[in-house]
Amino acid sequence: MEAFKKLDSTAASLQVANIDTDQIIPARFLKTPRSTNHGEFLFHDIRRNSSGELDPNFILNTPENKQTQILVADTNFGCGSSRESAVYALFDAGIRCVIAPSFGDIFYNNSIKNGLLPIELDRNEIEDIWQILKTANNTRIEVDLKNQTIHLPNGKNINFQIDPFRKQTLIEGLDDIDLTLKYRQLIEDHETSNAVERPWIATIS
Repeated sequence: MEAFKKLDSTAASLQVANIDTDQIIPARFLKTPRSTNHGEFLFHDIRRNSSGELDPNFILNTPENKQTQILVADTNFGCGSSRESAVYALFDAGIRCVIAPSFGDIFYNNSIKNGLLPIELDRNEIEDIWQILKTANNTRIEVDLKNQTIHLPNGKNINFQIDPFRKQTLIEGLDDIDLTLKYRQLIEDHETSNAVERPWIATIS
């Protein structure tokens, strides 16, 4: 998993509440292999017009936001089904951080496990960010995970909270498999001793 320490990027405001995982990536794309670029499917049905072409008015299709890595979203972002592909779609499209007043619980956990940082802030702070991005000379935001701060283009800093364990897994770039492999020697030692102490189990294939 790609480690997350500090991010300096343009930020796009998506001021729509209750964006669910089916809007993030429609169900018909869920059987697509992980090796495929899921970013092509991100917000597919709301990002494109009836002819399938990108809607130039959608926030992520504007010239200044095509390379953005930060999405400032609205309440209950990522609600709905548990599909992990929703995170794949955001990540493959270059989004590394989503800031919102609240998230769907499963989406939040899937994000952490795939190297995408979800930041939950008070709604008033989110609205302040939207306004700053709208009126500032630039829309770049710096997200510093180590110090748990967001630096805004008007010079304002906002602190955010995150579970210490989740923070560390993001900083070190550790997914569930990586976390297990940190105990590889203990696991191998157990298998070795278990083969001696209970050989009737060790011989079962």
